[in-house]
Amino acid sequence: VQLQASGGGLVQAGESLTLSCVVSGSTFSRYALGWYRQAPGQGRLLIADINNEGRPNYADFVKGRFTISRDNAKKTTYLQMNSLKPEDSAVYFCNKDQYEAADLWFWGQGTQVTVSS
Repeated sequence: VQLQASGGGLVQAGESLTLSCVVSGSTFSRYALGWYRQAPGQGRLLIADINNEGRPNYADFVKGRFTISRDNAKKTTYLQMNSLKPEDSAVYFCNKDQYEAADLWFWGQGTQVTVSS
């Protein structure tokens, strides 16, 4: 399985980005998925997840600003990020939902999001 995240970049506070993550080589639709982020010097944190029926769940600090979705036909998950804050700056990754999976896929490189104030 390969995870290819894209869509990151440098934006100003208050702006939006949409991240995509293509999962190749898996039975994509079976799995609950998650978006994670890792800021410098910190661990990787699950911030949003979506089950195989499309029901989302969010960490409190992104709730109302971020939207996770999935397209099973394209084997892609998306993270729409609005009202970005400098503290959202991190490398963003996708993978299985760590709370629903016995093990995770090998991590891809992620995509860098930098939010300037």
